[in-house]
Amino acid sequence: MAKINPNRMELLKLKRRLKMAQRGHKLLKDKLDELLRRFLIYIKDAGAKRDSLEKGLSNAFGTLAIAGGEAGTAVITEALTGIGAKTEVEVEIQNLLSIKVPKFKVDEVAFQLNYSLATTPAILDNAVLEFGSLIKELVELAELEKTIQLLAVEIDKTRRRVNALEYILIPQLEESIKRINISLAELERANLTRVMKIKEMLATK
Repeated sequence: MAKINPNRMELLKLKRRLKMAQRGHKLLKDKLDELLRRFLIYIKDAGAKRDSLEKGLSNAFGTLAIAGGEAGTAVITEALTGIGAKTEVEVEIQNLLSIKVPKFKVDEVAFQLNYSLATTPAILDNAVLEFGSLIKELVELAELEKTIQLLAVEIDKTRRRVNALEYILIPQLEESIKRINISLAELERANLTRVMKIKEMLATK
């Protein structure tokens, strides 16, 4: 820290700064704790959502494999190239602990099954519908993972600020206050000694 003048006014200023730093440290520490709590919740939710999505994809691919087994891979591949689908994803911004996080909303997917029903097995329709039903879960997982990413960035920033206050600024202020108190105490002792000498000198006259 910069050189300070050991006087009572400077001492008062430093004490005010220390009080503000301690209050700011507490607020940031509380925020960090809440960020970590939310982060763990979102991690758990994303894990559950990912497991559900992987299970759904596994079932859908299994159904597709059965369709391929019945009609042949070439027929299924050609049929799938003719599928049309349209959906829209709305994006809103929400405030989460002063962090702007996305909120995705997806409409139901409208499929156009343009392949020939005569040359494809009925189970192919099931496979297509199974894949379509997973789009909403996929979008929800994307929302969770983006939120987790933004939370991780904010946690890192907040932790740095907490550490800067806890291990740098607050100790420096406390040390400066301690040095001023020592300097003022020494000055007071010197003044007291001077007064006593003057009294002695006056008493001997």
